Amino acid sequence: MRCLVTGGAGFIGSLTAERLLERGDEVIVLDDLSTGHREVVPTGATLIEASVGDQAAVRALLADLAPDACIHFAGLIAAGESMSEPGRYFEANVGESLALLEELIRAGVDQVVFSSSAAVYGEPLGTPMSEDHQTIPTSVYGATKLQVEHALEWMSRQGALRYAALRYFNAAGGSEGHREDHAVETHLIPLALSALAGQRPALQIFGTDYPTPDGTCIRDYIHVEDLAAAHLAALDHLAAGGASLVANLGTGHGYSVREVLSAIETVVGRPVPAEEAPRRPGDPAELVASSARAHEVLGWTPTRSSLGDIIADAWQAFSA
Repeated sequence: MRCLVTGGAGFIGSLTAERLLERGDEVIVLDDLSTGHREVVPTGATLIEASVGDQAAVRALLADLAPDACIHFAGLIAAGESMSEPGRYFEANVGESLALLEELIRAGVDQVVFSSSAAVYGEPLGTPMSEDHQTIPTSVYGATKLQVEHALEWMSRQGALRYAALRYFNAAGGSEGHREDHAVETHLIPLALSALAGQRPALQIFGTDYPTPDGTCIRDYIHVEDLAAAHLAALDHLAAGGASLVANLGTGHGYSVREVLSAIETVVGRPVPAEEAPRRPGDPAELVASSARAHEVLGWTPTRSSLGDIIADAWQAFSA
């Protein structure tokens, strides 16, 4: 299979591209390198440096290289930032995604795996959350992901394409040559490791008065290797003629911010410098997944997503 991977110079996209190549697929990476890194694009992939919203560039790529399917990672990812820059997020995550989908459909590429998010749910009515849970996002970021899901659903209903929207919970961990390295880092584990290594000020714990056992947010952490495996499984599902689907990617178990910091101290051997700070807008108290659908339909089960493995691999990748 020849697969177009948008955002393939990012954390999850580059590892997924590498795993595709390892199993014998051809890979075309489309990335404008505004947040990605050229050096993590795997050897053997064709890199096209352009935005997914550049319809002329995408049209030429599709005509010249004729991919069979697309995994769409590209987009902005910081929920907190999205609340202060909503227009930028809607343009990048919705406008550019729709431009990409228009060109894919025009070129006859009718299999799309979409990088969605648990942020589409908003405040949970209960946990673990299934895909049937109500979707009332509490952040602009979550709203943008949900709008693209809605567009994919209607395109699928009209027979233009088939898709798999994969709702990640908290991507984490690392692998050889692949670590979280965002220009504006907002994720807990890389922020904590950077603070521990003295590369940034003390970690801020955003909110200690949530209705959780220790007052801090609870999240379901999923290893980047397990995420990559899920994307390959979703691609294979569509290639085999499978129906469009929405699926959560998580472990079914959540950890609070304080529990994560304690686990980092256990793995690394020293405490993370941390200070309490007010809540961030748009942060739900608890997000924990039911991934039964991904297991049943895609045959996917996470194998690297214990908190200890996630932190050990993240620390190894961070220290390399």
